[in-house]
Amino acid sequence: MFNSIFPKIHKEGYKFLAISILLTFIVLFFSGFLGAILILVTIWVYYFFRDPERFSIGDDNFLVSPADGLITDISEKSGPEELKLENISFTKVSVFMNVFNCHVNRIPSSGTIEEIFYKPGKFLNASLDKASEENERNFFKIKLNDGEQIIICQIAGLIARRIVCEVEQGQQLKQGERIGMIRFGSRVDIYFKNKKVLAKLGQNVVAGESLLASK
Repeated sequence: MFNSIFPKIHKEGYKFLAISILLTFIVLFFSGFLGAILILVTIWVYYFFRDPERFSIGDDNFLVSPADGLITDISEKSGPEELKLENISFTKVSVFMNVFNCHVNRIPSSGTIEEIFYKPGKFLNASLDKASEENERNFFKIKLNDGEQIIICQIAGLIARRIVCEVEQGQQLKQGERIGMIRFGSRVDIYFKNKKVLAKLGQNVVAGESLLASK
């Protein structure tokens, strides 16, 4: 119960929380009203960087969601040209994270990180399809234990200014383990082949737990 109300926070959140607390105490000396607003901001910062435990299905016949948020796109797309996959067709599922969602991202199925490619860019609204081409983003090419390949793309949003990667090339991960996070509003795309889509457009999903696709 305690962990549900006061979940642990991601290490990226410590400095932001410390700054927010310090500013709140300073402002409270001068204005109770503004101080109260900053108290609410501090609470929001704490919950934005929350990093709760998640419990995956533990079955690599399924892909679980890489992010918390809203499914905004399910379509057939060419693979990312940054990974030289533009001539290969994939099913792409996009998960949009608003500023109230947990922003810790997770691997959809057990496998090995074959390649990581970071590309700096703009900060358009992540809900726009144009953000896939112009925003700051980070790609993971992952070889699953069954030999299939999936691509995860973290896309920074309108407010976000940093994508945090927590894994390395060659690292092996189990389904639902953390791969990184994006600060302040963003999107995660997953590309895959030869799987049946289980998710629905407009569905709210939970990273590491909600089922997106199956064999």
